[in-house]
Amino acid sequence: MSVLLADFNGIRNRLLKMTTSGQNLDSQVDALKAAGCSKIFSDKVSGLKEDRPGWNQAMEYLREGDTLVITELSRMSRSLAHLLKVVQELEGKGVKIESLRENINTTTATGRAFLSIMGAINQMERELRAERTAAGREAARARGRSGGRPKIDQKKIKQAQSLFAAGYTVAEACKVVGIGKRTFFRHKDNAEGPDSLEG
Repeated sequence: MSVLLADFNGIRNRLLKMTTSGQNLDSQVDALKAAGCSKIFSDKVSGLKEDRPGWNQAMEYLREGDTLVITELSRMSRSLAHLLKVVQELEGKGVKIESLRENINTTTATGRAFLSIMGAINQMERELRAERTAAGREAARARGRSGGRPKIDQKKIKQAQSLFAAGYTVAEACKVVGIGKRTFFRHKDNAEGPDSLEG
């Protein structure tokens, strides 16, 4: 990710571009420089990562009345829901957003309408997911299954405990019988807890 900053007619405008490590930045940088960008912040990670120092610095730098210009919306966020959250946060700070590729500008009625449509699509996706989840539960119930985790085979727990008592580490014992370490500790008789056992 790179964030390019510039001043236009005395108004600070922040121009931002995000990219994953290894991508050629030249064409994206050129597009933003053509829009008047002069300063660059960059991260060597994609928009999918949480820890993005360059992005965080740009967000701290933005002030009311600024415009954040990006080469394309997909560079700014990891999902539609996250994009809408970022847009809402920026608009809450009084920061406008412009995307060069999609030709979206939140200072225009068309740009605001586009973001409203994206918000409606995101809401629809959430509702469809909820409907599919409910339908899946109903189908499972009809087949005689209830929700939640499947019941643990006590035989496996005892096997893992025996292996542990025989000198295996918790991790080794759990791997051999096919259970998780948390399951082992949840069912471990007289164990002081995970920190007391090697694993």
